Amino acid sequence: MKVYTKTGDSGTTALFGGMRVPKDHARIESYGTIDELNSYIGLIRDQEINSHYKEILIEVQDRLFTIGAILATPPEKEVMKNGELRLKKLGIVESDIELLENEIDTMEEVLPPMTHFVLPGGHQTVSYCHITRCVCRRAERLAVHLSHNEPVAEIAIKYLNRLSDYLFVLARKLSLDLKADEVKWIPRK
Repeated sequence: MKVYTKTGDSGTTALFGGMRVPKDHARIESYGTIDELNSYIGLIRDQEINSHYKEILIEVQDRLFTIGAILATPPEKEVMKNGELRLKKLGIVESDIELLENEIDTMEEVLPPMTHFVLPGGHQTVSYCHITRCVCRRAERLAVHLSHNEPVAEIAIKYLNRLSDYLFVLARKLSLDLKADEVKWIPRK
């Protein structure tokens, strides 16, 4: 199979189920940003970090592929002609969100309490984590935007919300692990 199909040369692309839409359609923007987010997660995973974080990030990447598939499937194509669900073995479940919450809670047990806003930076790995968090927030906003016009599984949006929280706390934990300076923002007087 060739990588190039030439079917998108006119500015359209196919969703799951074959429906063609413009490449700037809200659904494409939404799952395209999930793909970008997944790539940044891979960049964090490629850093010299604790193997446990890497394992969690692999789980996250798997869930992001699932969310991408959900977003790439228009509601009218969720059921195939034979009556089966197109994504019957895919899904995000509450335990996926609970995993992130448990990881957040575990990291926060050893972190100093937040007393100020934190400026991104202090170490390259920490900065990658903050960039990834920002991309996650954008992915969440795009999924919410899409949900104003087409059905989007609420749990997918909830997962993205919790993932951005996880990435923020992971950045703080990596600052601690890597002995990086965590710069606090103090407003001017």
